[in-house]
Amino acid sequence: MGAEHRGKGVNVALGPMTNMGRVAAGGRNWEGFGADPYLSGVSTAQTVLGMQSTGVIACVKHYIGNEQEHFRGGSEASQVYSSNIDDKTMHELYSWPFAEAVKAGVGSVMCSYNYVNQTQTCQNSKLLNGILKEELDFQGFVLSDWAAMINGVQTALAGADMNMPGFFAYGNPVEPNPDNTTSSWWGSALIESVKNGSVPEARVDDMVTRSMAAFYKLGQDSASYPKVNFDYNTEDTFLNGVKVNEHVNVQADHYKLIREIGAASSVLLKNTKNALPLSVNKIKRIAIVGSDAGPNPDGPNGCGDRGCDQGTLAMGWGSGTANFPYLIDPLSAISNFVHNADPTTVIEGVLSDFNYPQIQSVASHADTCLAFVNADSGEGYITVDGNAGDRKNLTLWHGGEALINTTAGACANTIVVMHAVGPVLVESWIEHPNVTAVIQAGLPGQESGNALVDVLFGGVSPSGRLPYTIAKQLGDYPADVLYTSSDKAPQITYSEGLDIDYRHFDANNITPRFEFGFGLSYTTFVYNGLNIHPGTISKARAARHPRSLLCGSRIWLCVWRARAQQRHELRSVRICICIRRDVRLARRKCHLRADQRERAQRLLHHHVHRHERHARAHLCACLRLILRLRLQQRDHHRIRVRTPLQRYHRAPVQRDRHHLPRPPRSPRPPVISSPVQTSPGGPAQLFDTVWTVTYAVTNTGKVAGHEVSQLYLGFPDAGKSEPVRVLRGFARTFLKPGQTEILHLKLRRKDVADWDCGGNRDVVKQKWVVPSGAFKVEVGSSSRQIHLTGTFVAPSAA
Repeated sequence: MGAEHRGKGVNVALGPMTNMGRVAAGGRNWEGFGADPYLSGVSTAQTVLGMQSTGVIACVKHYIGNEQEHFRGGSEASQVYSSNIDDKTMHELYSWPFAEAVKAGVGSVMCSYNYVNQTQTCQNSKLLNGILKEELDFQGFVLSDWAAMINGVQTALAGADMNMPGFFAYGNPVEPNPDNTTSSWWGSALIESVKNGSVPEARVDDMVTRSMAAFYKLGQDSASYPKVNFDYNTEDTFLNGVKVNEHVNVQADHYKLIREIGAASSVLLKNTKNALPLSVNKIKRIAIVGSDAGPNPDGPNGCGDRGCDQGTLAMGWGSGTANFPYLIDPLSAISNFVHNADPTTVIEGVLSDFNYPQIQSVASHADTCLAFVNADSGEGYITVDGNAGDRKNLTLWHGGEALINTTAGACANTIVVMHAVGPVLVESWIEHPNVTAVIQAGLPGQESGNALVDVLFGGVSPSGRLPYTIAKQLGDYPADVLYTSSDKAPQITYSEGLDIDYRHFDANNITPRFEFGFGLSYTTFVYNGLNIHPGTISKARAARHPRSLLCGSRIWLCVWRARAQQRHELRSVRICICIRRDVRLARRKCHLRADQRERAQRLLHHHVHRHERHARAHLCACLRLILRLRLQQRDHHRIRVRTPLQRYHRAPVQRDRHHLPRPPRSPRPPVISSPVQTSPGGPAQLFDTVWTVTYAVTNTGKVAGHEVSQLYLGFPDAGKSEPVRVLRGFARTFLKPGQTEILHLKLRRKDVADWDCGGNRDVVKQKWVVPSGAFKVEVGSSSRQIHLTGTFVAPSAA
């Protein structure tokens, strides 16, 4: 994506979208990554890194609480909802992906149309100045969604940096007008606000600095960066005699990656009677039914912004879409593949969704039937089949349920292929004995048909996993779209708190049809050997190391333990000496003479007897004394190599120097407060690795395939103030039959912390805290298929 945007001369790509999918029918859920903050955070960060590696500024959106299209707001909206979100839920759920994007260095953030806690997001100082720019230390610029600003001075003071596209509302010209009036909240109006003292000049300087910082950071000032070479308003080459489109083709060989992603992301939901993969040598007659199997009769781009559901569904609708350069439909791709292998195979297609007699006739004579169905959604400015952005229900479109049951009633081997923007209800047909396999193919893009062929005929073993839960009924979900309201300002209270999607199902013991993270494969996998280690485990820990050190060598130092006896008198200090970050040499116990004790006592004072975390800063001040007293060159031959469990700061041994090496961070997670001295994404300590989980996965099947293992954590207060389980890691690994791989998943301090907003403990805390007690570790192939379990204990939080 980054390369294609750069090729067109784009400065800012308006993505990725990282909303959480709070409601299953949300119109723009398909643009995001799923209904979990960790999953969305990792995906968002990787997208930002990839796009910005090409020099294009990424813009993460929509900040924040923009979870449905009804009453979302806009320049001409009469009703705009307020998402009312508590502080804990805001930090642990909705702002999590944005924090990961900031950590990845995202250049811009888009504030949304809606209100949050009664204040419009683009003029919400708590969100923009407080959380985004202070807590998360965001260094880029905040731009408004198109015509989302509703005020000039307040948006400037609240932290917005760029007004897009520059006018009050759609239909108004861009400022300035010939009559010297303004149709923009900013522009000349902002100049007047500075002159009259409403907006400090320093605030405008900050806007410019932030905007240009991203421009220069990503090298867009370079002569090699392409100029804008297109006009998105028209495909004509010339407009008013001026060349506006150079029609630069930026596709390169990206179709290969698009096809690969389309196949890999397909989720196999059901596979009985060895229905899949198909074998062209065994099938002599195939029936393909449903309009979703074929092309759009008006062409792949026949509907503006993809605002229709005709033919195969490969993209939702709205402003986040793009024109297809081509679109390969499933019927064409399957026909080409099968006929290339065996020209005698009969393929019959019925592309009418409601011609049940013909569907039944064709299906009754086929060895295998493929029933294609879909469900679409998009942005609220377009209504398709009565769906104003958000889906009006979770059923299949075009009578998909009847099409499946009609086909299955006549064909003993019916395979269902769904192209859907999100969860759909499948209870009316999923257990039909003739429905032998189900694939959720999602929205695969221009290589749709080819990607599906790869999965159907075994070229690729499906490895897609559901990024949401498929329920048995609509009422099983924790919340639904607010479709109607008589209020001028509709209120949407996020009463479910942290328990969205699978978290809600777990908390309320609801059995879903298909759980979050679910997905089958053409092969089988076995898990074993779970181990949980504090800190980071290095692959070089078992390597051989020298038995002695030369005086003056660069080493790492760590106070291991200090022991005080009567009246806090320092008797001895144990220290660790390391020649590498991952190799701890033997602990050395250093006894001190009486005169040395007095000097050390002044340095250490009474903190020695306290918890190691408090004592460390004072203990390190004694290192120079200890080194000079006890670490003589004659002692080096006595130092033996040990295996490590801690990381150490590197520092040279320097005699008679007054500056000392910084103490290492503890492998056990201390309390982290916020706001504190921050780095992009939040306090730097939040991103330290504090635990490493290792386990082995073996392919026990007969074909090669990818397994997507998932790590879930249960906090000490799981099921109370925290969800029953939360996703905190995943890994996709390719294994040949019989092959085993040991996987390492790292848990950062943030992953094991919760946002303490007070509650019964302290109403003014508002900081990240690692709760004391036992954490439950679960590793499996979905949120409910757990294969390995373990625990680790976090120390008491001070």
